[in-house]
Amino acid sequence: MSQERVAVVDESGTPAGESEGAPKDARSRTADEGNAQGRGTRAMDEFSMPPIYVPGPDESLSDDVFTHAEQVPEQVGFSRPVDGRWVPVTYRELAEEVTRLAAGLIAAGIRPGDRIALCSHVRYEWMLCDFAIWAAAGVTVPIYETSSAEQIEWILSDSGAVAAFLETPAHASTVAETQLSRPDLRNVWVIEPGGIEALIRAGRSVSDETVMKRRHEVKSGSLATIIYTSGTTGRPKGCEITHANLLNEVHNVCGAESITERVYNQDTRTLQFLPPAHILARSIQLAAVHNKVHIAYTSDVKNIVARLVEFQPTVVLSVPRVFEKIYNTAKHKAAAEGHGRLFAIADSTAMAYSRSLESGGPGLLLRLRHGLFDRLVYGKLRAALGGDVLWSVSGGAALGARLGHFFRGIGITILEGYGLTETCAGVTLNLPDSQRIGSVGRPVPGCTIRIAQDSEVLIKGGNVFRGYWQNDEATRAVFDRDGWFHSGDLGVLDKDGYLSITGRKKDLIVTSSGKNVAPMVLEDRLRAHWLISQCLVVGDARPFIGALVTIDTDAFGPWKVEAGKPAEASVTDLREDPDLLAALQSAVDEANKAVSAAEAIKKFRVLTTDFTEETGELTPSLKVKRHIVLKAHDDEVESLYTR
Repeated sequence: MSQERVAVVDESGTPAGESEGAPKDARSRTADEGNAQGRGTRAMDEFSMPPIYVPGPDESLSDDVFTHAEQVPEQVGFSRPVDGRWVPVTYRELAEEVTRLAAGLIAAGIRPGDRIALCSHVRYEWMLCDFAIWAAAGVTVPIYETSSAEQIEWILSDSGAVAAFLETPAHASTVAETQLSRPDLRNVWVIEPGGIEALIRAGRSVSDETVMKRRHEVKSGSLATIIYTSGTTGRPKGCEITHANLLNEVHNVCGAESITERVYNQDTRTLQFLPPAHILARSIQLAAVHNKVHIAYTSDVKNIVARLVEFQPTVVLSVPRVFEKIYNTAKHKAAAEGHGRLFAIADSTAMAYSRSLESGGPGLLLRLRHGLFDRLVYGKLRAALGGDVLWSVSGGAALGARLGHFFRGIGITILEGYGLTETCAGVTLNLPDSQRIGSVGRPVPGCTIRIAQDSEVLIKGGNVFRGYWQNDEATRAVFDRDGWFHSGDLGVLDKDGYLSITGRKKDLIVTSSGKNVAPMVLEDRLRAHWLISQCLVVGDARPFIGALVTIDTDAFGPWKVEAGKPAEASVTDLREDPDLLAALQSAVDEANKAVSAAEAIKKFRVLTTDFTEETGELTPSLKVKRHIVLKAHDDEVESLYTR
């Protein structure tokens, strides 16, 4: 076992004996170890940032609503789409609506600690209901609007929800299918049409003072929400998240270096289009409210470009797949119009410009070339996100250094982070003035990251949940005796405390020759190709690594035009087509550059249908359910090794 030591950052911000780059007050522990290629290197195995904020015992998540209403009552904090136009909502109006909706909940018999389900697309009313539930001392149980009847029944049953806000009559019909076995579910309010207004009217007899008294019964240690994990390996587990957990997350991230000054403040506009049932979107929304960011809401994802142009956000929260789509669409549109070489030069210029920012800045010729392409290419790409976007927060999957450098090079800096539902989203984050593209950043204030001997990422911090709802066995399985949360992810810390995620423990593939292969790096690189929608790397107990690949339906049409294939040809028709296989082989070759020969993909199969949420192969956050895919496509896997 290597000898370890603890390094405390000195007043200059540099750990004694370490390189510059670690922030002031950080604590780190290093170990002299060999890296994956066997070369000796100094590897960090623990890095900690002290908290900027620790919640007091009487604080709760609804405090910001009423503080803003008192301090800046007429400031517009929100915009909601109504009949094709954006309708502003002030902080005073939000506080009044939250108070009266909470009064309706109290009148309906909601007691402190009662669980209330919330199932809806992203919209202003989602946030309104969330805050009202907290003001009534309830516990919010989010449910994805795309959930099946079976999934909804499990969440309602396991959480013991006594009431539910549902977006549409269709959602109500789905819930009605479960109610025969759900006697605890006493109330269902349908947002469209008129459910919230009816509940507010029902609460007229409950005074504002009664609501405030109930609100102040909530303590920071009170349970705020039960969020069910995506369930990539079996039934979802409910994560018990307290007000203190989310307060730690929101306040410490907002207080991190340059976040408020440069990214999230009263001059910021953001368009929320990801489902707040996901912890990342929920935490970002709470952070936006805390920092008085102007938030607009839309669930019109099919017309998201038009909505972005209308609202012109300065910051967007998105997932890597969106950035891949923007890049690939622009690249192939340029090629189709005969400007492929121009785009290739613009691409390399953006990459070079971004990389130069990490090594003294661009020289004169690079600045001139960058300025030219800003007028010819980059401005048009920024226009696809509304024209004013300077920053984006990315999570949910690995972004990759290629996309990170490209977008920073065109003027949109993507702040990539890492976290889980169990940690209220971000435990690490690349910050505006301390970025290491390709990593997921350093720990946010109040968090400690440790790398275990088997490379598992261990986490401590005030944002780490208190356990799984009614599942002590599962809770004991993820917390060790010293209080570390075992994430299940594999990673490495560099000498300055930046974390890189290398895979999932449970996804590790062990070939028949005993070679350990982490599929994530290969899968992330494959998905970066414009023709590939999803993929799954296989090879457990097999002689070599293979892959299952699905085709992106948006890219398939343009590819057929470029390749001279019949417009009516389907993926089934062309899955063995030499040109299609050659295009995909180029993606495989590119992915294989990241790994050793023993880890490289030797064969792949094109599947005729994509993985979807409806087939159960994807979670609502678009993670692949490996066990479901392997079972559904067992014959395709076998064909890799028998042909």
